[in-house]
Amino acid sequence: MTNNDYMQLAIDLAKKGVGRTSPNPMVGCVVVKNGKIVTEGYHEKYGGYHAERNALSKCREDLAGADLYVTLEPCCHQGQTPPCTDIILERGIGRVFIGSMDPNPLVAGKGAKILKSHGVEVVTGILEQECRELNEVFFEYISTGIPFVAMKYAMTLDGKIATYTGDSRWVTGEVARSHVHELRRRYSSIMVGIGTVLVDDPMLNCRIDEGVDPVRVICDSRLRIPLESQVVKTAKEIRTIVAHAVSDPEKEDRLREAGVELIRTDQGDKVDFVELLRELGRQKIDSVLIEGGGTFHGTVLKSGLVKRIYCYVAPKLIGGREAKSPVEGDGFSLMREALEIAETEIVKLGEDICITGKVLGK
Repeated sequence: MTNNDYMQLAIDLAKKGVGRTSPNPMVGCVVVKNGKIVTEGYHEKYGGYHAERNALSKCREDLAGADLYVTLEPCCHQGQTPPCTDIILERGIGRVFIGSMDPNPLVAGKGAKILKSHGVEVVTGILEQECRELNEVFFEYISTGIPFVAMKYAMTLDGKIATYTGDSRWVTGEVARSHVHELRRRYSSIMVGIGTVLVDDPMLNCRIDEGVDPVRVICDSRLRIPLESQVVKTAKEIRTIVAHAVSDPEKEDRLREAGVELIRTDQGDKVDFVELLRELGRQKIDSVLIEGGGTFHGTVLKSGLVKRIYCYVAPKLIGGREAKSPVEGDGFSLMREALEIAETEIVKLGEDICITGKVLGK
């Protein structure tokens, strides 16, 4: 096996931690001696051991001179767990192959430098692009303090998310809808506008085996959310945040009694999306999956903070001048102002497809 093969195994291991490591990155580690994999591990959950320590602490073999492959630069600081550089040195690892360097200021090259200073050979850049893509959420959040924002919607071939009567169940089939729940497991929060709650009364949870429910965030400028809505009734079971702009002390008290957390933004009579994101970041929520309606999507896209799009397309045509589109609002006046999507991928999901890509900044 080649260095790339071992690193790919480490990437596959890292993905097992999806939905459970936030706001930490997903990391995988493979240790090889004499051409044989002797141990492996991954970061299983936030607060638990990192991938390197998980791999090395469970191995009783002599690892002197072994090769260690890890998707992200080993940490060198004391956090909730000890530095990974310590155990790498303790076990006598001879070479460390690193996928991507860690942008965290507490690490940022220091881990590799410590290993080198103790005689460990360090090789960087093994499947670097793949390792960076694995943790695009972490790289954005640790660099800016603002959650990574992704937007998801499902539409017909003629670009409609509902019929002119408002009926939207279901645009896509079961396979595509299951894929959406994989996204809800991956991102640490899900955000909708109040219109979605009023029309659909959704649960906004993750309905797959071993799924992790995202934090539910509802943008509700005037606190119109019904106390009998599903998200309010289950707020003590699934963390739920309502962001608002207008004060209503009585309604606020009743929502808090139901278990809802409140965030009030200070600018004007509408929720300030940028201010809300900053506050979510301060609360260690590293990512947001937007699943709203066309009006909400239009407002969010105007912020310039959406980093990735997931567009599910069903082979259906429904027509209708009044049928809703996935992105509404005023829109851009000139084609050259349109947001461009790069590095697109297409995934076949039953009869539907999902097109995903990165939103290019202006």
